[in-house]
Amino acid sequence: MTTTAIFGAGVMGETLVSGLIRSGREPSDLVVTGRTPDKVNALAERYGVRVLPNVEAAEVADTLVLCVKPQDMGALLEEIHHHVSAGNAVVSLAAGITTEFLESRLPGGTSVIRVMPNTPALVDQGMAGISPGTHCTDAHLAEAEALLSSCGKVVRLPEKHLDAVTAISGSGPAYIFYVVEAMIEAGVVLGLPRATSTELVVQTLFGAATMLKETKEHPTVLREQVSSPGGTTVAALRQLDDHKVRAAFVTAIEAAAARSKELASGQA
Repeated sequence: MTTTAIFGAGVMGETLVSGLIRSGREPSDLVVTGRTPDKVNALAERYGVRVLPNVEAAEVADTLVLCVKPQDMGALLEEIHHHVSAGNAVVSLAAGITTEFLESRLPGGTSVIRVMPNTPALVDQGMAGISPGTHCTDAHLAEAEALLSSCGKVVRLPEKHLDAVTAISGSGPAYIFYVVEAMIEAGVVLGLPRATSTELVVQTLFGAATMLKETKEHPTVLREQVSSPGGTTVAALRQLDDHKVRAAFVTAIEAAAARSKELASGQA
């Protein structure tokens, strides 16, 4: 079994560690690094993985998974540059960091994969987009796909689409939580206890998502099944249309994609 080093002991780093172990990887095949000793040591105690400094982790790893913040990526790449070997795969989960940026700071010919994950990976329901760099091999791309599949679904696509992936699935959970907050608050305004309103909304969301996934029906078809002529749902949807909610969502997601593009071009 190959050794995978995860650089960064934050939320996504721990998510990958736990997902890989649940999927059958041996803790002894995983190495974790991090700047906060207490956090890294807690991971080692919780999962039985090894903890090493960045340079040593790079030297022993076959696959290097970079989970540090975008602003810390340059310093990390400079530190490990001379310790990345030919045949290594480097997988980056940092938002806005392009494969070109990574390749320019790693040894020539390094196999690089860029990933845009999302937070539902915490509950094994993540959605990740992955894109290969110039020198990425099919084997390394498949390996990255397997890593991310340990905590959700993965889709391969050209890097030019990652700004859209960031806007849709990367930021997407926040949009859903935003709507859920509003629905819960509406229930409270209508007199429901907050706990009851929360239970109603969360289960409705789960049920609707399950219907979309399992029936494979177009959302318009499913919406129309709930929308009886002259009924309560139609009255609500009329208000949403009057307030241009659909257009607002499209505009908001376009803004997220534009911001992703700015980050990738270094205009942050």
